[in-house]
Amino acid sequence: MIKTIGRTTSQEIIMDFPLEYIQTNQLEWYWVDIGEPTKEEEKLLSTFFHFHPLAIEDCLLMLQRPKMDHYEQHEFFVLHTFNEKLMEAEELNLFVGKDFVVTFHFPPMRELNDARERIKLYSNGWDRGTMLVTYNIVDKVVDTYFPIVYHIEDYLNEVDDKLSMDMNHLSMDQVFDLRSDLLRLRRTIIPMRDLLYRVMYSERINLNQMERAYFDDIYDHLLKLTEMVEANRELTADIRDSYDSINASRMNRIMMILTIVSTVFIPLTFIVGVYGMNFSNMPELEWKYGYFTVVALMIVIATGMIAWFKYKGWFNLFRN
Repeated sequence: MIKTIGRTTSQEIIMDFPLEYIQTNQLEWYWVDIGEPTKEEEKLLSTFFHFHPLAIEDCLLMLQRPKMDHYEQHEFFVLHTFNEKLMEAEELNLFVGKDFVVTFHFPPMRELNDARERIKLYSNGWDRGTMLVTYNIVDKVVDTYFPIVYHIEDYLNEVDDKLSMDMNHLSMDQVFDLRSDLLRLRRTIIPMRDLLYRVMYSERINLNQMERAYFDDIYDHLLKLTEMVEANRELTADIRDSYDSINASRMNRIMMILTIVSTVFIPLTFIVGVYGMNFSNMPELEWKYGYFTVVALMIVIATGMIAWFKYKGWFNLFRN
């Protein structure tokens, strides 16, 4: 699918014009978006636009790292959007020339539709229309990162606030899944940040003061996103350590209970073992009150030991 937008020499924004209109030389600048391309539309990169073969090869090979390449007639950029449902990076290829911008991508991208609408409304005030288009595309791409990072951050903060002995393995599995998602985001955001830095200080692009201010704003957003991703990754590590500590504390309490129970029953087991021996000369076995005396002795010993443990404060260890 091909979408077009451009500004004519009479300062009018027009949309969805055929590619043949480009050759009339009535456009100051234009943007052609080639999305979900057919084989015939893929060939336009070479037959109509005559882009460099290496750049075309990068467009057709998935998935390139965010980067910028300089060619004689154009600059070539690889950008990454992020699919919130699949939690995967998706490639957006961008050709920027003196009076044109061409985007090429396989998955549909809502960000580009938003950029087209904003360009349509705010096309004045830019000396170079190609920089206007490039800024809006990159800005919309970066804006899509924020909801994903905010969603992860809110969930992790909620887990951290509710971290307790009742936390189950399912919650921790979700935390580890989010940690993996943060790693994927990090692999996208940091290269995008480095790319923006190169764009801002590239001698080939040579941004003017106003243009640099706009791109610097995007760069600041990427710096903020980088810090948020790193902070959230550290939070997942803290949650994991807290969870391990809680599990260790739970196991210690269980072992303490078992130890107390075992300690109480050790002397009782000894008494039962003594009177369970099959010796014939055991006077207590023939005594009328022997059974009741031994049971009473066992009760006294068990009660005394429990009272002693309570006096020593052992049971305080079981309190939350």
